[in-house]
Amino acid sequence: MTEMVRAVVQVGPRRLELREFPRPCVGPDDGLLRIEACGICGSDVEQYRGHLGADRPPSIPGHEPLGIVEEVGERAAARWGVQPGDRVALEILIPCRTCDLCLTGRYQACPNRRGGYGTTPLERPPALWGGFAEYVYLHPNAILHRVRNDIPAELAVMFNPLGAGVRWACHLGGVGLGDTVLILGPGQRGLASVIAARAAGAGTIIVTGLERDQHKLELARELGADHTIVADREDTVGRMRELTDGRLADVVLELTPMATQPVLDALQAVRHGGRVVLAGLKGRRPVEMVTDLIINKAITVVGAFGVDAPAYQEAIRIIESGRFPLEKLHTHTFELSQTAQAIETLAGEVEGERAVHVAVCPGIGG
Repeated sequence: MTEMVRAVVQVGPRRLELREFPRPCVGPDDGLLRIEACGICGSDVEQYRGHLGADRPPSIPGHEPLGIVEEVGERAAARWGVQPGDRVALEILIPCRTCDLCLTGRYQACPNRRGGYGTTPLERPPALWGGFAEYVYLHPNAILHRVRNDIPAELAVMFNPLGAGVRWACHLGGVGLGDTVLILGPGQRGLASVIAARAAGAGTIIVTGLERDQHKLELARELGADHTIVADREDTVGRMRELTDGRLADVVLELTPMATQPVLDALQAVRHGGRVVLAGLKGRRPVEMVTDLIINKAITVVGAFGVDAPAYQEAIRIIESGRFPLEKLHTHTFELSQTAQAIETLAGEVEGERAVHVAVCPGIGG
């Protein structure tokens, strides 16, 4: 009898179903990952609510999987450098690995992508393409990163938000020794950016949030932020001038979801010749800005799309170093059958719960 695998399927907005699927057979070029934990972020919330395509075909969500290699083909093992029992972090994208963009390291723009974990429809065999499952199929072109097995899974799974912090603050923002960094938004990735900026040697780190984010602003200070600004109670740009004696920020990271005012604040709060990294999606809401400001201040504005392999690798090294109290970031762990509750908790929809980092861990229920 074929062994069955439990997985959560999204069939519509706010509609998740726990189903069973046949365990895939592994050949010489692919593998099977037993999920230890799958992190949840804001895009999971938007996907759950149906804001990222209400007409999408059913799929297994979850794009931040961490797990143990359960089975791996001989050629796949040699290609990935793994064996059964190894712990790995799994990237979202499945690039073709052969086009010019892939071969030059720009695989995020691969025009021949084989799909992505957390979004590929069930109709594509073997269906197990998302992290909210007991097992995930490892496509021959999947990108894996080794992670030490002795780190608690709920901390090791932070490779994704911390990878975003590394990429946005360090690789795109260019944060260096002594820099003043302004981070607009104290969510998971904003807090991860605090860690990344501190690891890169930033001199002053300032984080903004709303009145309801006080617990996150307190956590930002514990993780290395020097100052926090309550944006719905204070003038962000005015406070920046006060805190920096008019010098403003060398680097500004704009990470707020949907709000458009922080984009304008970012341009006002960065110094002449500084850098602004835009990573907060606005749901296609237009932002009215004076482009002369960008020109006259010689601002470099960079759009941040996802996380790439170098950022993941550096994030994993930070996690493995044990230098930062990542356990203070993780607030909630849920079993697979509680996935809807996990997403709603992160979204702030569960009264009395103050979530920061939330993970679904299939193994804790059985």
